[in-house]
Amino acid sequence: MSRRLPPLNALKAFEAAARHMSFTRAAEELFVTQAAVSHQIKGLEEFLGLKLFRRKNRSLLLTEQGQSYFQDIKEVFTQLTEATERVLASTAKGALTISLPPSFAIQWLVPRLNEFHMLHPDIDVRIKAVDRDEGSLSEDVDIAVYFGRGRWTGVVADKLHAELLVTVCSPQLFDQGIPLETPQDLKRHVLLHDIDRKDWKAWLKMMNIEGVNVNHGPIFSHTAMVLQAAVHSQGVALVNSVLAQPELLSGRLVCPFSEALTSQDSYYLVCEPSQADLGKIKAFRDWMLERVRKEQESIKRMTGANPVES
Repeated sequence: MSRRLPPLNALKAFEAAARHMSFTRAAEELFVTQAAVSHQIKGLEEFLGLKLFRRKNRSLLLTEQGQSYFQDIKEVFTQLTEATERVLASTAKGALTISLPPSFAIQWLVPRLNEFHMLHPDIDVRIKAVDRDEGSLSEDVDIAVYFGRGRWTGVVADKLHAELLVTVCSPQLFDQGIPLETPQDLKRHVLLHDIDRKDWKAWLKMMNIEGVNVNHGPIFSHTAMVLQAAVHSQGVALVNSVLAQPELLSGRLVCPFSEALTSQDSYYLVCEPSQADLGKIKAFRDWMLERVRKEQESIKRMTGANPVES
């Protein structure tokens, strides 16, 4: 018995229009005109011999039969999408889109990308810098780096570096005549803040330091900017030791004190459970986790950090 199926383009137009409840938004998603969407749906209605939509007070509504049909084909489109993603991810080649915070991209991933490319020349990495994760992976992202406590649901989350917050400043700051030999000397220095002032407050509390005005000093929205301010001798910063690594290795920054906070928050490598061990995603996970493992001890030695739980 032959199968009677409507044209795929007509089904795509109907599914998008029903999902958005708008021909206009469906057309934008499919990169066609609104008239083309309307034509495809009219053809589908003729094929099925029933009405799928009706208009009421300038709004678009599904008929009862249209609603039932949409629920059925919506699941089919979801399965098609997931099957396609599994096939694409199963090969260690093609485009790999990575979503991550801008500072982590700038300070950690980008300087190391050439190493990954040499190991996997058939994988084209695409970097998508985002200020905040939403606790879920978007459709156009294969793998992501989140910052938090690893409590996201429905994903595989591999912890990366332990979050050590260390004090850093430029070597030139010592030449300005203002002492910076003990934590008490911070009273006469500008404190540089990453996102908010809570980290410096926690560090000073840990050190039992009083008299430092933690409510003054500039606040930056990204760690990369805090680091640049410190490099240019604008003050003393308390930053993630992993992100500070390039500046510490080059000598542009030094750690004046060894005491470091160990935060409950860390960077995590995140992906869909069904994708974790497939092709290009597995290749990137394996490379990144091994790279991080090798670096962890060297970072502690370089900073001279003496970690204390926050």
